[in-house]
Amino acid sequence: MRLASYNLRKCKGTDGQRAPGRVIDVINSLEADVVALQEADLRLGPRPAALPGRMIEAHTDFTALPVNTSPVSVGWHGNAILVRKSATIEANYRFDLPGLEPRGAVAVDLPHLRVVGVHLGLLRASRQKQLHAIRQHLAGLDDRPTVILGDFNEWSRRQGLDPLKDTFDIHAPGRSFHASRPIAALDRIAFTQTLALRDAGVVETELSRRASDHLPIWADLLLAKQSN
Repeated sequence: MRLASYNLRKCKGTDGQRAPGRVIDVINSLEADVVALQEADLRLGPRPAALPGRMIEAHTDFTALPVNTSPVSVGWHGNAILVRKSATIEANYRFDLPGLEPRGAVAVDLPHLRVVGVHLGLLRASRQKQLHAIRQHLAGLDDRPTVILGDFNEWSRRQGLDPLKDTFDIHAPGRSFHASRPIAALDRIAFTQTLALRDAGVVETELSRRASDHLPIWADLLLAKQSN
């Protein structure tokens, strides 16, 4: 299964233009089964969708999970998850997260897999509290193979994500920020040891360099027993 993550920056590109249509084109190019989105909604008022649900429905093979609490949003705290229209969705969740600024995570249960989409805080202390909170939320659910992916906002390749390391393998597919000149691997994927990473990468094309200030990442995962 291919999973992807993309911080949309509210569909505002590196050229200063807000163009959801080209974001849709980037998402379609990922050839993913599940896509975690960050900054999919605007920040003010009722948080209207920067990437409208009607565009997702009309121009992709994805459906947006109903994690929104505002009728004009596509996500929750800007986080959304897209799954293929043919997918079997068993459950979806919203996880409240602590921190100096409002944050939350969203998750979906698919057969034999749980996917959690995150956009962690700007301060390391907040990020660690948020990861601990996610672990606590997950502890109340069944122990199916789990992936946490999104904008981790962690600049260090070696530090800062300790709350995950006892159970999760953490992978940075490559430098994904800033899209015009990538210097930091802020976008990551963490997966339980019941899963195996087959391949992963960063999508750096002319279009993705213009569509947002982050480049999308992707990873192909298998159940560990299928990896040999």
